[in-house]
Amino acid sequence: MRTPPTRRARGTRAFGSPLPKPFVLVVAAVLAVFGWWAASGATPAAATPTQATSATQTTAAARPDFRLPFACGETWQLQTYEGHAPDDKKLDMYRVGGQTLGASVVASAAGTVTEFFEPGGLEINHGGGWFSVYLHMDRIDVRLGQQVSSGAQLGRLGLVGTTSAHLHYEQQYDTNGDNNGETDEMVHPVLQGTEYRLSPAGPFPRVTSTNACGGNPAPERFWVDTFADAPGYAAVDCVGDTSPRCAVQGKLLKGTNYVLCKKAGDEVRVGNSYNHWWLLTDLDQVVPGGSGRAYISAYYLQRWGNDEAKDNEGRDIRLC
Repeated sequence: MRTPPTRRARGTRAFGSPLPKPFVLVVAAVLAVFGWWAASGATPAAATPTQATSATQTTAAARPDFRLPFACGETWQLQTYEGHAPDDKKLDMYRVGGQTLGASVVASAAGTVTEFFEPGGLEINHGGGWFSVYLHMDRIDVRLGQQVSSGAQLGRLGLVGTTSAHLHYEQQYDTNGDNNGETDEMVHPVLQGTEYRLSPAGPFPRVTSTNACGGNPAPERFWVDTFADAPGYAAVDCVGDTSPRCAVQGKLLKGTNYVLCKKAGDEVRVGNSYNHWWLLTDLDQVVPGGSGRAYISAYYLQRWGNDEAKDNEGRDIRLC
């Protein structure tokens, strides 16, 4: 079982520690002035709304173009668990098709390294009030104050503070204007244009990094959400065809899945919804004698409309 990482908020003081002498002198002076004021019958001027709120108001700046904090083309699964607190804002990332332990961690956006902390963590200030946090590295390859570009190596994943290798990742926005990112300023993370609000019950999406890809070329796999289980076919012209060549090969289960490419074929129409694109994918369930790689109709895509075939980030799926 993983232990949720903890961070002591910057600027806090341990209970019972003595106050610095200058602070005591300032408080005494303020109390003395207040005593004179009360004795003279003077009434303090009421603060205007601007005076009362200017110290705490901040204007939201544009969020940086955060990318998955791993090398271009690598695929990682995003997870959370009950007790992550808040479960829907913190991300744990695990490598798909490769080793998590020892994997390189890179900056998800350009910025300045502003803090190191345990367990095996660091923080980057991206400007405009935005911060990102990375934990569980057993080697850190940057120094405090160093400016890094998106995709710059930060360190290596280890078992620091965890028994299961993974990257703990957060995004924070400075709401109180103190130029620090704090745990209570955590926001729902956005990576590569998609906001994530995960639940411990799943589903847990898999994301392929487009970080520092040099123009962000099309990935080998396109991740999509499907609203129902989708039957798979060996061909794209099987609507209404009951011949053996058009037998169902299996099905792709509802949820987040990858597809490889698209091909134009027979239109699937249900009511006012229709789509003539077919998506090549690897099925979750295969019938005896069936092919594990088959076509499903793009009609089952959850996020898009009629005759569209895009991935979860809005990119057109390439032609087969």
